[in-house]
Amino acid sequence: MTPLIPMAASLATEQKSAEVTDWAARIGWLVGLVLFVALVYWLMREGWKWRGTLQGDLPELLTAPDDPGPARLGMSGRYHGSTTAGQWLDRIVAHGLGTRSRVELTLTDAGLDVVRPGATDFFVPAEALCEARLDKGIAGKVLTEGGLLVVTWAHGDRLIDSGFRSDRAAEHGEWVDTLNSMISKSTDTEGAR
Repeated sequence: MTPLIPMAASLATEQKSAEVTDWAARIGWLVGLVLFVALVYWLMREGWKWRGTLQGDLPELLTAPDDPGPARLGMSGRYHGSTTAGQWLDRIVAHGLGTRSRVELTLTDAGLDVVRPGATDFFVPAEALCEARLDKGIAGKVLTEGGLLVVTWAHGDRLIDSGFRSDRAAEHGEWVDTLNSMISKSTDTEGAR
């Protein structure tokens, strides 16, 4: 048995990997893989554009009035997207609502001003605000429970959920309380008319 150990050791040291001799096949596989990845990205882009075409009936987004009044609340953070209200996976991409970006939110008596550097800014009038809540996710973004501020608003004939995350998550509760009290006062005054 002892002669087998030196023989196995000499076999192990003599074994080497075979050199690559078929470069054409390897390059062919590499080119095929790159083309496949490019095709997948192209199909994803076409799907995004098609979704925008299907949502073409969504009216243009409003811009903030010249004098919206004094700010009640302000927040900087991230805008994670908008979906059809109640359907957290049905992303809305028309008019740039599907573009994630940094955000500066300002709440005034006139409504909610959403300023997004590098993306389309929009304004939600106070009478279009429907609800604010804490949630854990919106299309493409899932966080811990209560990690996302979701504002439901009416635009045209649709209800839209927009998801925001503050740089300081402790602010979310104050935003929910202030928005919901503002919405309830607005509905109370409309009901009194």
